[in-house]
Amino acid sequence: MIFHASIPTQHPERVARTLAELWGGFAAPFSPFEGAWMAIAGDDRGTIIETYPSNLTLTPGDTREPIGELAASRAQYSGFHMAVASPLTAEQVIAIGEREGWRAVRCTRGNNFFDVIELWIENSTLIEVLTPDMQAQYLGFATPENFRAMAGQASASVVASQ
Repeated sequence: MIFHASIPTQHPERVARTLAELWGGFAAPFSPFEGAWMAIAGDDRGTIIETYPSNLTLTPGDTREPIGELAASRAQYSGFHMAVASPLTAEQVIAIGEREGWRAVRCTRGNNFFDVIELWIENSTLIEVLTPDMQAQYLGFATPENFRAMAGQASASVVASQ
């Protein structure tokens, strides 16, 4: 279970407020790092997404907190993404993306495994938003048995290509 995550953003407050809107939660400043904000879902798991200035890097600190340091810049894209649940409809999520000027498009993952809305935060960081119907699809697909089968197929493909 993931309780919180952080993402790099050009406009941490704006992004935190938008993510909080997807959840029906709220946004607040995040005090450990100057300029950081957090989107708070307001659920029973304490789910939050921290939004950091895009040039903030975390490095190991003492036993209490990592050290936040500002770098010159960062790449526009990365291998990072996450999927989040939202009580909103697909149309509402896409409208939020359009309002913010961010790419927001409905996509199907795998061989019709489940649908998501790709919401590209600041056209840079991928958040897959799952509406209630999409969450049901995802939960129907995301079983240990299905993941074991996928892993077995991937292993067989690697062996066959060697």
